Amino acid sequence: MISRRQFTFGMVALSAGSTAFSGLANATGAYGKGSLKTAAGFGKLMPDPKGLLDLPEGFSYQIISELGDPMNDGLHVPDKADGMGCFRVDDHRVVLVRNHELKPGDLAKQHTSIASHKTTQAFDTNAAGTALPGGTSNIVYNMVSGEVENQFISLCGTIRNCSGGITPWNTWLTCEESVAVPSVENSKSHGWVFEVPASAEQLVAPEPLKAMGRFNHEAAAVDPKSGIVYMTEDRGDSLFYRFIPTVAGKLAEGGRLQALVIKGSKQFDSRNWADVKMPAAQWFDAEWIDLENPESPEDDLRQRGYADGAALFARGEGIHWGDGELYFCCTNGGNKQLGQIMRYQPSTVEGTEGEKANPGRIQLFLESTDKALFNFGDNLTVAPFGDLIVCEDQYTDIVDNHLRGVTPEGRVYNFAKLRAQTELAGACFSPDGSTLFVNLYAPAKTLAITGPWSVRS
Repeated sequence: MISRRQFTFGMVALSAGSTAFSGLANATGAYGKGSLKTAAGFGKLMPDPKGLLDLPEGFSYQIISELGDPMNDGLHVPDKADGMGCFRVDDHRVVLVRNHELKPGDLAKQHTSIASHKTTQAFDTNAAGTALPGGTSNIVYNMVSGEVENQFISLCGTIRNCSGGITPWNTWLTCEESVAVPSVENSKSHGWVFEVPASAEQLVAPEPLKAMGRFNHEAAAVDPKSGIVYMTEDRGDSLFYRFIPTVAGKLAEGGRLQALVIKGSKQFDSRNWADVKMPAAQWFDAEWIDLENPESPEDDLRQRGYADGAALFARGEGIHWGDGELYFCCTNGGNKQLGQIMRYQPSTVEGTEGEKANPGRIQLFLESTDKALFNFGDNLTVAPFGDLIVCEDQYTDIVDNHLRGVTPEGRVYNFAKLRAQTELAGACFSPDGSTLFVNLYAPAKTLAITGPWSVRS
C-alpha cells in the first residue's frame, strides 16, 4: 500500500514525493483510453447554507480577507485574487503572499484608495502617476485566533500578476501574465517575474528579473537542491522554461534561460489535440536549449524556441515542486482539451554538462477525458495526506468550478464545489498541514478551510 505520509513540508505547502505518486503515474496509462477513475475522497459534498463553497461533512471555511477590506497600510484589498503562497512566521502565525491579476483598465473598478494610489515604489504608473493595480498583498494570519493581524500591499505597479511560486529562501516569485508595451495606460514594458520577501512589512522595491525572460508568465517552481527555477507560460503554443541562476538563490544576479526539448523529437507537440503524440505514463528524455535575448521585445521567445526544437505545451499553468520532481497543469491540453498534468523529473546533474548523458525526463501524468471529473486544471498543490489538489478555471459563460483531488492511486474526486460564478485559485496548505488556503478570484475572497484531514491518512 502506498503511504500517504511520504511527503516533505516546504515553507508554503506540502511537497509530493516521487515514491508516493508512482501509483498515480502508473495509473495514468488508462486515461487516454477511457473515463477517469473516481475515488470517494472525503465523501459527499454538503450544500453550503451561505451558497458559496460546498465541502465534505466536517469541513468548514472562514473568509479571512475580501475585496474592499481596509488594510493596515490605509489601502483596501484589491480584486482578482489569483496565485498565492503560505509561509511560516512562528508557531502561531503564517503569512500569505497573494497575487492580484489586475490590468490598467481595472483601476477605475477598484476602491478609491487603490484607484488613486501614488507611490515612488510603484513599478509602473499611468499618465496621471497612479500606480498600476496589479501586484501582491501580504496577509499575516494567526492560526490560533483565526484573525488577520496585518494586511498590506507588498508590490504594486505591475500588470496581471497571475501565479508564481515559493523559493527555498522564503520569497514569493510573482509572475506577470502580460506582455504589454508602453501605451496611454502604462509607461513600461511588462512580462516579468518579481520577487517579494515573505518577511516584507511594507511595499518592496520592484525589481524585474529580466534575465528570467519576458513572456506571458504563469507560474514558477524552484528545485531546492540546484536553485534552478522552472516556469510555465499561458499560451496555446507555450514552452516549458527553466532558469539556471548564476548564483543559486540570487536571481537578480542573472543566469541562463532555456526551453525544454524532447530528446530525439524536435518540435514535439505534447498537447494531443489532434494526434496523441504523448501517451499517458510514458517517459520522454529531455534536453534544454539556450534562449537568446530573454528580454524579448518582440514577444517571440516561444516562436524562437520552437524554431530551435522546443516542445509545445497547451497553456502551461500552475506548477508545484515535489520531492525531486515537479508537476504542472496544461489547462486545455489533451485530446478532448479538458486539461493535462505533466510531471518532470530533473537529472541528478541537472543544469550541468553531465545531463547530456544522464538527462531529466518528462511524462504526461494525467489527461482528462471527462469534464464532470476534471475540467481546466489551473493552480495545484499537494495535501498533507498525499493527494494533488487542483483548482479549476473553466472558460465558459457559466462555470462549474471545483477543487479536485487526485489520489496516489490515480483516482479523481471532488473536494469542493464553488457556487459563485468565478474561479478558485492559489490553493496552498499551511506548513503544519492543518489549513488549506484558497482564493476566489472575483469578487476577491481568501478562505481558510479546516476539517478532518486525517480521514485521508
